[in-house]
Amino acid sequence: MRKMMMFAPLCLLACAAGEKQRVPIESVWSGTKCIQSASLDSFKGELASTDLAARIMMASRAHNLRWVPYGAVITMEYSKNRVTVRLDQQNHVISAACG
Repeated sequence: MRKMMMFAPLCLLACAAGEKQRVPIESVWSGTKCIQSASLDSFKGELASTDLAARIMMASRAHNLRWVPYGAVITMEYSKNRVTVRLDQQNHVISAACG
């Protein structure tokens, strides 16, 4: 009986582990410096979303992300731990770059 009581919670954990989950924004890499790489070019054309933001932040190892809507005026303030993502009129990524 004692073995059965230990086995039941393990079975429940095993069932829960098989579920596919999205990347929560809290689990994004919290690096100290954005790294410009070719992997940022792979996001061109994708629709802006929180899931995409998490993937971009993980690819660039940036701590902050700044969305720039089409036609928006932004400051020229450079931040080494931020990735800036420019969007078109349909909210698709035009470019992603550190700064």
